[in-house]
Amino acid sequence: MSNLVGSAVLFGQLKPGDLVEVVQRVTVGMQSWTVSVRGQVLWTERRAQGLHFPRTPDEKTYCDLIVLEKSDGERTTVCLDEFTQIYRLDNS
Repeated sequence: MSNLVGSAVLFGQLKPGDLVEVVQRVTVGMQSWTVSVRGQVLWTERRAQGLHFPRTPDEKTYCDLIVLEKSDGERTTVCLDEFTQIYRLDNS
């Protein structure tokens, strides 16, 4: 993870044009590591999900996601979980 100068924000506070760094913990088996991505928020969305096992018809599941454009022009989508940290960075 880089040296963060920004302040932590909640998903609902993000707006297009914000420069952010998203930090997530990835765990596979017994190993875990931290990954981060920086970019400008293009949009945020709460997307309904279809799970791969039967659920009751009225039980809805959602995924919060952020679509970012990185400094090199690449676009990436980040799906958030309860441990994701979002930092708003200075646009200068």
